Formats: sequence, C-alpha cells, structure tokens
Amino acid sequence: MDLTTLVLFQLLNGLVWGLVIALIALGLALIFGIMEVINVAHGSLYMLGAVIAWYVLGATGSFAAAVLIAPVCVGALSMAMERVVLRPIENEKVLTIIATTGVMLVLQHSVLATFGGDIQRVPSPVPGAVKILGVHYPLYRLAVAMTSVAAIAGLWLFLSKTRYGLWLRAVRQDGKMATALGIPVGRVYMLAVGLGGLLAGLGGVLAAPIVVVQYQMGFDILATVFIVVVIGGFGSLFGAAATAVLLGMMEGLITVVATPTWARIASLAVMGAILLARPDGIFRRRAIAR
Repeated sequence: MDLTTLVLFQLLNGLVWGLVIALIALGLALIFGIMEVINVAHGSLYMLGAVIAWYVLGATGSFAAAVLIAPVCVGALSMAMERVVLRPIENEKVLTIIATTGVMLVLQHSVLATFGGDIQRVPSPVPGAVKILGVHYPLYRLAVAMTSVAAIAGLWLFLSKTRYGLWLRAVRQDGKMATALGIPVGRVYMLAVGLGGLLAGLGGVLAAPIVVVQYQMGFDILATVFIVVVIGGFGSLFGAAATAVLLGMMEGLITVVATPTWARIASLAVMGAILLARPDGIFRRRAIAR
C-alpha cells in the first residue's frame, strides 16, 4: 500500500470512528445542556450497548435486531436512572457526579458478573469491501458512517421540528420560564437523559464489530468523550459533533506515521493544548438544536 492510499485509508477510518464518538459525545452534551449534569456513567452506557448487542446477536442471529433493541434498552435504563438516582439530587451538582460514578461502578460490576471478564468479538455484519479512489474499504465501516450521520440528522430534526424538541430547547434556555409556561420540566429531564443514553448505546452497538467487547470498554471512551464535549463547548451539540470528527480524522492521519496508541496520545495532547488556549471550547455555546 503506497503512502497516498494509506493516508486515504486512515482518513476514512478516522472519519468513521469520529462519527461514532460524535454519537456518544452528543448524548453527553445533550444531558449537560439540559440539566447541567456531568454523567460519569456515560461510558458505561456505551459499553452496555455493545454488551446487549452481543447478547441479542447471539440469541437472534440478527445484527439489525441488536441495532434496534440495544439502544432502546440503554435509553430506558437511562430514563430510570434519571428518575431514581438523579431527580432527588438534581440541584446538587457535586452529588450528581458522585451518584453517576456509583451508577458506573454498578453497571460495570453487573456486566462483569453476568458477561464475564473475557474479551468477546462481534463479527462484521456486512462483509466485503468497496473501492473508493483506489482504496478497498470495508462496507461495514461505511454503513457505520451512514448510520451515524442518519442518527445525528434524526436528532437535529427531533430537536427542531417536534413538540418535545421545542420543550427541550425551552428548558435549555430558561427552566423557570418553561415551568411557568406549563412545560413538564421533569419529563423533559427524563427525555434528555433517555436520549443521551440511547445515543451512547447506539454508539456501542455500531462500535462492537470494530473494537473488542468487554466490561471495561467504557473507560477507554469516557476520557475521549469528555475532552470532545469540553473542547466543543459544554452544551454545544454542533461543537461536540464537529470536534469528534476532527479528533477522529487527526488520529487517523497520525496513525500513518505512528502506532494507534501514540496517535491517541498525540491527538489528546493537541486537544489539551487547544483547551488551554480556549478554555471555553472552540465553538461558542449555541442553541440546543444547533
């Protein structure tokens, strides 16, 4: 493989992985934008999506069923977490961090007890490759990219075109005024956390055939997602998505001349330098539908 082909291949890899990160980061940014809660358990929700997908695939033999079932299960669990864990302490921001850390540990040890500590692999549900500018690229990764873009577009349409999306944006702008206007703020909070969990679970399902599935995989993604959300501007959905794609493509380019581990270290170092220069993030905090 010549240098040009290798660069293109790694750029495509970075784009696909960046879109998966964007899904997970959008969920975290949505929760923070609505509730101003830092959900430390978000990485575990991504892990849970991958684990549930592994179980569903084993039971049904259908990856499409896993894509439909796993995110919904994770979203429902997230809504229960908001109702049982977060709602009683929603005004105590430090306690929400401690509580979501506890949820993270419970989820990890529950998966360890049932799923086990061994590494599992999910076979690619879309075999084969397609030739793009002389590069034979796996069809499944292209399917992941298209699915991620479709999910992000669907989220934007939901937030901008539906009544519940209007409620989410109203609560984001002014929670007290939204309450005065009769908007059910408690229901909106539950919906925001549910959507965030659904996006994290979908990211886990899509990533399962690309990475290994194991109970600690949420740790690997959590730091990256937090950095993406912070640099994109806390609460900015556009910033989170754009930063995730930029980070993924940067890592892809660096992988041409370094190992994936060093590429991750270098990209995070660059992001850290950007954060020092722009503590409020690259993108200004925008309306929630943008």
